[in-house]
Amino acid sequence: KQPSRFNWRLTFGLLALCVLGVSTAVAGYKMHLYVTADPQFTLSRERKDSLTIQGLVHASRSKVFRVFAPDFGRSIFSVPLSDRRLRLIKDVDWVEDAVVSRVWPDRLVVRIVERKPVAFVSLRSGSKLIDAHGVLLEQPAQSQFSFPVLSGVREEDSDAMRRERVRTFLQVEEEMGYLAKEISEIDASDPENIRIVSQVDRRVVTLLMGDGNYAHRYQNFVNHYAEIRKGSPEARAFDLRLDDRIAVKK
Repeated sequence: KQPSRFNWRLTFGLLALCVLGVSTAVAGYKMHLYVTADPQFTLSRERKDSLTIQGLVHASRSKVFRVFAPDFGRSIFSVPLSDRRLRLIKDVDWVEDAVVSRVWPDRLVVRIVERKPVAFVSLRSGSKLIDAHGVLLEQPAQSQFSFPVLSGVREEDSDAMRRERVRTFLQVEEEMGYLAKEISEIDASDPENIRIVSQVDRRVVTLLMGDGNYAHRYQNFVNHYAEIRKGSPEARAFDLRLDDRIAVKK
């Protein structure tokens, strides 16, 4: 038997890797101390553009600043970007998404993506807006919107239920096409029996539309409304749930 030989090359390689790892860790630690403690990286309240907010239209600027209040006077490299993004989405209404970035050496840039309302909803607490995801929004001061009212939404409804109501509302609008501009209210509380409020011949009418074929049923009603009005001048509610049939609701 020959005695085993000591592998000096392998040993020196392992030692070199250990030294490299330790030196890298030390360098990383020193760099961390540098970027978190050096004053040149501090987010200052004195500098107006230290926190730049882009894309803000309806969301509250003061609420956005409040999210970053703990970060002033600290290094921008100490700011937990993902946490701040999640807080913006959670705590600031109208914010659907956000991107928070560091800008060398001492600035933060926040890019806001705001929610887009699609309808008004009337609740016990008052009138609000609602977006395509069923999120309720406070109407901003000095802002005007022109949307139909979506009925059938309540404050106590679950998020999934509100999303379903809005989905039905948007489906009705899409199928109605250009005729939807005449609609002032859509009741989506029962997707199998949609009710709309519209103005026809300068008179407000309520129409039971059923669960589909909305454009055809509405256009058929408009085409015959002058004749219907002669026979039933006081009628304001009509049942259109059967194609090519119009029944006066008492």
